[in-house]
Amino acid sequence: MPFGAGLGSGSEAGGEIRRHRRRCSVWLKEQRTKHMDWLLEGSTQRVESPVLQGEEGVLEETGEDGLPEGFQLLQIDAEGECQEGETLATGSTAWCSKNVQRKQRHWEKIVAAKKSKRKQEKERRKANRAENPGICPQHSKRFLRALTKEKLLEAKHSGPRLCIDLSMTHHMSKKELSRLAGQIRRLYGSNKQADRPFWICLTGFTIDSPLYEECVRMNDGFSSYLLDIKEEDCFSLFPLETLVYLTPDSEHALEDVDLNKVYILGGLVDESIQKKVTFQKAWEYSVKTARLPIQEYMVRNQNGKNYHSEILAINQVFDILSTYLETRNWPEALKKGVTSGKGYVLRNSVE
Repeated sequence: MPFGAGLGSGSEAGGEIRRHRRRCSVWLKEQRTKHMDWLLEGSTQRVESPVLQGEEGVLEETGEDGLPEGFQLLQIDAEGECQEGETLATGSTAWCSKNVQRKQRHWEKIVAAKKSKRKQEKERRKANRAENPGICPQHSKRFLRALTKEKLLEAKHSGPRLCIDLSMTHHMSKKELSRLAGQIRRLYGSNKQADRPFWICLTGFTIDSPLYEECVRMNDGFSSYLLDIKEEDCFSLFPLETLVYLTPDSEHALEDVDLNKVYILGGLVDESIQKKVTFQKAWEYSVKTARLPIQEYMVRNQNGKNYHSEILAINQVFDILSTYLETRNWPEALKKGVTSGKGYVLRNSVE
């Protein structure tokens, strides 16, 4: 019966082929051992009896590995038939191999495209440097991160200080906490980009509070922010005479940003704002209060909703303070933080 006849398909045929190959391999090893023994015996006899040397022409010619050519042909035929049987019987294996090859080609295309893009970007930067020799080269991200860290740490010792009072968040809803966590993220991001950053301190803030969990969930790398997190209230951390609580209910407009003062922002959001909450808290501790000079430099703008509000998010107040610290210009600073939705515009912009 010819080889492979009567075999099943699929895995059964593949198993039968593998077993046949093993039997062929065992049989070939046995024949090789017998042949080697026969050669050794023959060589001994030739040495002892030179008469038998003339009978070498009768022996079968051997190949390079010491096997007769008949055995080598048998081995080649057996392996060729087994490989052919495997290819026919195990079609699923061939399909998987093509799938892997397709994914490999796809990955190689992606890698090649990235290399090409990096090369083009490198050539573009090189051409820009050649056309504009006076412009400084772009700094690496690692250098910029190190520079930002250095500026923030310097602000801790000699820069202006800003406290976010988070001791009033226990009555806030989850939605309000999420909004406050987002404002803290934007505030910290603006501070990192500032030429002259503040040193930020989150007071009345515990690591087991819902707000802390929300900050960690929403803000990547929050635990590594370069700022202070204190469980104590801001009134017990700093001398009271150095504190200025910024609240829209104050009667005094903020005239300047003093580096010797510690400015406090109440950690509340629009939904939870109640009138004079932060002002009342500052009054209890006999702390100075101030409001942003919106009334001095801006006017109400007529709108369909007739809505006007001086209540800003903490990140908007920070943008105003940071811009003023760099420019010493209140109109420019207020324009940066007071959006058109608050219903106020600068005086010189009114037609």
